[in-house]
Amino acid sequence: MGEVIGSVLPLAVAVAVSPVPIIGVILMLLGRHARTTSVGFAFGWVVGIVAATSVFVVVGEVARAGATAIAWIQVVLGVALFGEGVRQWLRRRTSEGIPAWLSAVDGMRPPSAAALGLGLAAVNPKNLLLCIAAGVLVGGAEVPAGSTAAAIAIFAAIASSSVVIPVIAYQIFTESISGLLRHVEKWLENNAAAVLATLILIIGVVLIGNGIAELA
Repeated sequence: MGEVIGSVLPLAVAVAVSPVPIIGVILMLLGRHARTTSVGFAFGWVVGIVAATSVFVVVGEVARAGATAIAWIQVVLGVALFGEGVRQWLRRRTSEGIPAWLSAVDGMRPPSAAALGLGLAAVNPKNLLLCIAAGVLVGGAEVPAGSTAAAIAIFAAIASSSVVIPVIAYQIFTESISGLLRHVEKWLENNAAAVLATLILIIGVVLIGNGIAELA
């Protein structure tokens, strides 16, 4: 099981540092319905990550029957992530900060926030690719069902931590955390794109390398 956790850990970190959901939850925590809306968003984010990963665990289990299927899937996902990393890197200085549609989160209610969190986790192409890769790696490993469930839970916990932890902290330290949230938001606007692009590029190369090594 340790090997499986090790293989999905970088993928979980890449999901966790994705700037859009972090900025989204910060804006909610600074908005009019902070307590309830942020909880709804975090719930949708966690559910989306778990659902997307679990679906592709099944794909990995099916592909495991083929001698080279998992290897080819890793290569394809690695190429896709590498391409996404290149795209993110080239766009890192042309980004105009917070996406315009995120300005609407200030007035959101919990159901809408949950739907947004679910969509960003399970539909957003970059996060979906990372969840697909994690699911395939977990499903392709020959481990007991309990270990598979534990691997999904650990992946989801790490991947969602950057959204869930601020929400929990806000419920406890409402007054003292607002200034920190504004500082984090500003740092993310200026630096997160470059950090995420670099991490995705590295993960893409690692997946390509692992896939080629298994095919050799």
